[in-house]
Amino acid sequence: MAVIGVVALQGAVEEHLKQIINTGSKAIMVKHPRQLKELDGLIIPGGESTAIGKLMAHYGFIEAIKDFSNQQKPIFGTCAGMVLVAKELEGSESAHLKIMDIVVKRNGFGRQIDSFEANIEIEGMEAPFQAVFIRAPYIISAGDQVEILARVDEKIVAARCDHLLVSAFHPELTDDNRFYKMFSEMVESSMVSHSS
Repeated sequence: MAVIGVVALQGAVEEHLKQIINTGSKAIMVKHPRQLKELDGLIIPGGESTAIGKLMAHYGFIEAIKDFSNQQKPIFGTCAGMVLVAKELEGSESAHLKIMDIVVKRNGFGRQIDSFEANIEIEGMEAPFQAVFIRAPYIISAGDQVEILARVDEKIVAARCDHLLVSAFHPELTDDNRFYKMFSEMVESSMVSHSS
């Protein structure tokens, strides 16, 4: 059984854990970098990206997650998680993990008051996905190897590259677990290649 952890520094951790369990994987709340050694996949949830970034740096998560990524172990960043994995952030703010070849605009869709829901088309999914956007970022540009999975108003809101998956929205806040199934398939595929 795949073991998927959720970085538990801030954000909707419980909702992610439930979704992981619903896809048949084991879910772990990750509060210490050493726990990454137990994992096959990692989710970095939403919240306030600057605050999470500072907590990650304080508790030694930055290098640990970079090492995890260097092992080609899958990582799924949602909302603030997408901001945290980006190689570059728009403006002067320095990026955090710098592991995915994307440039991200924080709070790209506006503040809390501008939060919204939208049915969006996702590459590889037959039916539209009900996406919940809360102070959501978006991807301004992506490298050649990055597969664009979804757009809203021409803005990129979901993408994948090798072992990395990101969404600007909160898939944990809906009953639709197709993004978690996609991620668990990435994790299972990674486990096969690691064991061979």
